[in-house]
Amino acid sequence: MKNNKLIAEFMEINVVTLDNVRKNKNPYISSEDGYLEDDLKYHCSWDWLMPVVEKIENFGYEFIIVESRCYVKHNTDHSIEEVFHMEGDVCSKLKTTYEAVVEFIN
Repeated sequence: MKNNKLIAEFMEINVVTLDNVRKNKNPYISSEDGYLEDDLKYHCSWDWLMPVVEKIENFGYEFIIVESRCYVKHNTDHSIEEVFHMEGDVCSKLKTTYEAVVEFIN
């Protein structure tokens, strides 16, 4: 999933390939080495996705998650400007949040 790799780069997490592992002749990868792209779980885990939302908020944005909608707003000169909002399926708050994170990073 290229979007997971995009998020990992935004989070300054190293994404390693199997070729990297083979070159190092080490069959084990620790989180300090990085993650294989297939092991990134931003698309299916709140535990992975929420630190990304927090990092976005640390840049001065409001990341609002309501039902199946996400709003990203930026505080500028004491006013709040909506950067974008995303709406998804009622059953998929995680998916909508994931898509909003990807849209923000892009």
